[in-house]
Amino acid sequence: MHQTALDFLREERGLTGAKEACNEGDCGACLIAVGHLDGARLRYRTMNSCLLPATRLHGKHVVTVEGLAEGGALHPVQQALFDQHGAQCGFCTSGFVMALFCLFLERPTPTREDILRALDGSLCRCTGYASILRAADALAARCRTDDRVVRALRPSYFASVFEPLCALLR
Repeated sequence: MHQTALDFLREERGLTGAKEACNEGDCGACLIAVGHLDGARLRYRTMNSCLLPATRLHGKHVVTVEGLAEGGALHPVQQALFDQHGAQCGFCTSGFVMALFCLFLERPTPTREDILRALDGSLCRCTGYASILRAADALAARCRTDDRVVRALRPSYFASVFEPLCALLR
């Protein structure tokens, strides 16, 4: 069986935030965050779930856009996109959210070049990129001045993921 991560997440787990669009890894609508053990920490990177075999998820922490908001509050990336009107139809939004989520986890105060590199490969046909870039810039500025925002970048439940992954891979 050659099931993709996208099909597994949508069909088997009911997580429909990652979208099927180009099915070639070119548009970013299907982006997910995949956490892997790197020594004593979990590191996250975006992956095109439409190309990723589902079997490659074993031993990984998979995060979809559904796993970001907590307690009725949007994740800081989601809030920044909302505040800057960074979405219209919403089809591509989850991909942009996940790309920025992974960027901000690794680098809470990214440069404009870092932001552009993180969004490379994510396409939007209706919102335009100006509001998406404004959202990323605004979040980076907030992270420079407010440690609470930086702490909110990593959902609280992430603290409970490390040990079970270590045990699974022993």
